[in-house]
Amino acid sequence: MLLALLATLLGTGWTAFAPTARAASLTEVTGFGTNPGALRMFRYVPDGLPAGRPLVVAMHGCTQSAAAFDAETGWTAWADRWGFALLLPQQQSANNLNSCFNWFEPADIRRGSGEALSIKQMTDRMRSDLGSDPARVHATGLSAGAAMTNVVLAAYPDVFASGAPVAGLPYACATSVAAAYTCMSPGTDLSPSAWGDKVRAAHPGYTGPWPTVSVWQGTSDSTVVPANMRETVEQWTGVHGTDTTPDATDTVAGYPHAVYHDSAGRPVVETYSITGMGHGQPVDPGSGAEQCGTAGAYILDVNLCASYRIGRFWGLDGAGTPGGGTKSVVLPSRAADDGYVKASATGGGAAVGTLESSYGVAVGRGADGLHNRALLSFDTSSVPDGATVRRAFVTVTHASGSGDPWAAGNRMLVDVGSGCFGAGCATGADDWSAPASASGVAEIGRFTSGAATSGDFTAVNATGTTQVRLRLASAPAATAYVFVKSGAAATLTVEWE
Repeated sequence: MLLALLATLLGTGWTAFAPTARAASLTEVTGFGTNPGALRMFRYVPDGLPAGRPLVVAMHGCTQSAAAFDAETGWTAWADRWGFALLLPQQQSANNLNSCFNWFEPADIRRGSGEALSIKQMTDRMRSDLGSDPARVHATGLSAGAAMTNVVLAAYPDVFASGAPVAGLPYACATSVAAAYTCMSPGTDLSPSAWGDKVRAAHPGYTGPWPTVSVWQGTSDSTVVPANMRETVEQWTGVHGTDTTPDATDTVAGYPHAVYHDSAGRPVVETYSITGMGHGQPVDPGSGAEQCGTAGAYILDVNLCASYRIGRFWGLDGAGTPGGGTKSVVLPSRAADDGYVKASATGGGAAVGTLESSYGVAVGRGADGLHNRALLSFDTSSVPDGATVRRAFVTVTHASGSGDPWAAGNRMLVDVGSGCFGAGCATGADDWSAPASASGVAEIGRFTSGAATSGDFTAVNATGTTQVRLRLASAPAATAYVFVKSGAAATLTVEWE
């Protein structure tokens, strides 16, 4: 029996139960990229979903399918109720006999390779088709899908804001089938720093914010033993630079729940330990406000809906993250006031750039030998007066570039103006050297395509305009610049209490 259970996670040739497909509410999408992992893509999009809404990527367990992991887990119900798009990657038996995601194959867990890249390409297709908010992309999964959740969080922290592995394993716990059995049971014991190093090595040089993680585990799981929850917590708290002692504990539906905060007091990791539960996804069938799902193979009725609690942790319900009363808003930049300023390396001869309408706003040294600083303007008056801003971050989208502005350890810094930098909010020559409310308060790591998110800051003006200035810490000696888009493609996310 134990070997059969192990096979359901590894997919090594055992005959397994295959749920009846129920694809009426799903649509398959093809042509989403090179698809090196040879996966299939399904999506569920509520009718009339506007642009700028969140995206959830949900990955099934072994012997399951996309159609067995949508309504059964409750995710489609919350997509309808809370308004977000749902992406459901699906494994093929040609890749794995039991349709398990290959979380233990080195080629499938690296950035830019295999199944991890296929899932990222699906995510890009969803964002392109639907205009999903790039700052609110989340991943979750069960069992092998949970292990793959940790894979995409590690390989693409610049894409995924949060994740929720359910009965999963730490990233890079195994790189072979033999090692995978050991990881699953009895588990692999490493230090938090060693686990964290595995994540940091997945995207070397990344300096942006790390995903927040909600970790779920049954205490009677003999397939993926409970020790894996401890190791997963050690991995992600290690990445966030916090310790493994919870900062808050309580019970939810009678089950232990713990929350771990970073140095700024943000909840970055949480755990749910489901007493007596075996290997599966927790659901609570019914029509109540917090109920969801349909019990079945590896979908277990424990009177607690995991997808509901995970969605709340991610702020999908509009109430924000744990801790009570946290609200958030995602604001597009005010394109009419955006722009960039060109000057000498010392700021002499500053003048407004002229290519903003064609290329976007520039940061770095241009081919003309002048140096560029970009200005983005946001209307933050929707943040209530007197609110305590817990964090804010800016997300920008690559338009074009030349050279490497980050070469030789250079950094792209974020200055924040609580109000307008210069004499007016429209970009002017005085914006080059105008004092900031918070200078160099965050960074944006190297990126050559797609979107990138800055580190966190709190200097937000609740009564009107907040401006962001992007600049390089050091003046490049040769041409090295990046243009980023303004308007809807540049957003400021603010969370407050």
